[in-house]
Amino acid sequence: MRTPCSDYVETSGVIFFARMVEKIRVKNAGERPTYYNFVGNRIWDSFDARFCRFFDVDEAALTKRALEGGTNEEILEWCFQKFGRPNEEKIRAWNSYLAKRGWSDESSEELEQVKSAHGFGARGDIQTWIDFHDADEGRTPRSKVRIS
Repeated sequence: MRTPCSDYVETSGVIFFARMVEKIRVKNAGERPTYYNFVGNRIWDSFDARFCRFFDVDEAALTKRALEGGTNEEILEWCFQKFGRPNEEKIRAWNSYLAKRGWSDESSEELEQVKSAHGFGARGDIQTWIDFHDADEGRTPRSKVRIS
């Protein structure tokens, strides 16, 4: 099974978009692990669903556009032309939210449970959901969250 890129990969300054598009394509090719969340799965709190709600992007239209091809930048530009262009502050808010999700928030307990279930319970370097995705997919977590 092919794993998508890290959530940290930026597309025109937006983190996670490249991963979401790649997940759509991996799913379409039948090359995905069964536990991945995807656009259109109706899981309210998945990053995919949160991206679409935050940027007011229609999930079905995005899925169709991603499967038509093009670069991530072209697809993101299409999203912004069709559904509204965010300002820099909104993009910063999205990136900050996503990079910290799981660290000292309402999903922290679930993250700890998932870490333990995957054998990462003692891993202090996994502080966020992005860290978990990276570790689970064989990449070294590079959390930007620092606990003092």
